[in-house]
Amino acid sequence: MDTAQRILSDPVFASLPTDEQDYILSIGTTLRLSLQYLRNLAEISADLSMWEEGPLKRVLHPLFSDESVLRRSGTARNARIMELLNRKMDVLRREEPDYSSFPPPREGPSRSIQFAAADPGTSLLGTCPVAGEKTRCCGLLTLDAVMQCGCACSYCSIQSFYDEQQIFFHSNLPQRLRELGSTLDPKKIYHIGTGQSSDSLMFGNRGGVLDALIEFAREHPQVILELKTKSGNISYLSQYQGDLPKNIICTWSVNPQQIIDAEEHLTASLEQRLTAARRAADRGLLTGFHFHPIIRYRGWQDGFGDLVSRITEMFDPQETALVSLGTLTFIKPVIRKLRTMGIRSKVLQIPLTEVSGKFSYPPDIKKELFTYVYGCFPDAWKQQVFFYLCMEPSDLWEPVLRRSYPDNSTFEAAMKDAYMEKILSI
Repeated sequence: MDTAQRILSDPVFASLPTDEQDYILSIGTTLRLSLQYLRNLAEISADLSMWEEGPLKRVLHPLFSDESVLRRSGTARNARIMELLNRKMDVLRREEPDYSSFPPPREGPSRSIQFAAADPGTSLLGTCPVAGEKTRCCGLLTLDAVMQCGCACSYCSIQSFYDEQQIFFHSNLPQRLRELGSTLDPKKIYHIGTGQSSDSLMFGNRGGVLDALIEFAREHPQVILELKTKSGNISYLSQYQGDLPKNIICTWSVNPQQIIDAEEHLTASLEQRLTAARRAADRGLLTGFHFHPIIRYRGWQDGFGDLVSRITEMFDPQETALVSLGTLTFIKPVIRKLRTMGIRSKVLQIPLTEVSGKFSYPPDIKKELFTYVYGCFPDAWKQQVFFYLCMEPSDLWEPVLRRSYPDNSTFEAAMKDAYMEKILSI
């Protein structure tokens, strides 16, 4: 099988428009490019298309007249062309993407989703999928009551793990939760989240999921149950008859509206999220906010500064359990998946740097992002709210938060103690 035939089976190449495929094949034939170079061109073409910086020909063709290319031939010429092309891509990645010229599509992403009840036959309780010693991890336990999300965030990895067209609810969740509860140590504190495999609140009480979770939290006060969401659907909790268990924490992922419009499709607006969080707090539930992912874009300081101001105006630190800071983080399979989806997105327009086995911003940019956002919070919040870095290397903690933990278990214990102290005080 020759090189041209082998590239046809590459998933990224196969996802490109026909005219882009033809151009890459033509260049490959003319220059006798290796399969590795052809794959590189396919990835670059996919990225340029996602960022609306393409087509590939507009970026690549001028390089053929570069003096350093003209005086080379054969493999040396090809290597120089690819070197110059990758330099151009590096420049684009180092720039702060301009979302003002990247308005949301007139017709945003849509989904035709089927809801299904299922018993996957696997353990109901799991561990954080990115847990590890290379990054400081809080040891969150995950409870997959619902599998697959109804949102369409461009950076999300959930779609890589489940059937995109079906959302599964446990068919026997109450029974499974009772079985789980019988295994818990009543003297041990557990931090369990339901927002890792789906959105915790956007489907409300469909399938009786919130009924079951609330009863589970009530029966196990040593469990800190975190419901994480990007929705504005707080109706079930607002209308709940009786007192809600205090050991439920409702948390919202937040971003400036410009990022929500461009990258967080089918989610609630920032105003809807904050209004829902306010209603949850008014019901006596602790709230929290995940600044995750913090995305560097043109004007990000104003965007995140305004966001922090809005939150600190609407909420008191005494009713807020946590604020987490994190940013775009990818594994290789997710990057390849994004490049095959044909979406408009700038989430891969970053200087992808391998850090602790994952791809993200380099440490200097992360430090700048986190330090700025944390610095926007008033001192009262820093003293009364548990701030942490999510899925980040331990050596970023001290420069950003002025504190650190020697290992994951110490971090986990500090978080649980802080949350439980807040729970017992309300």
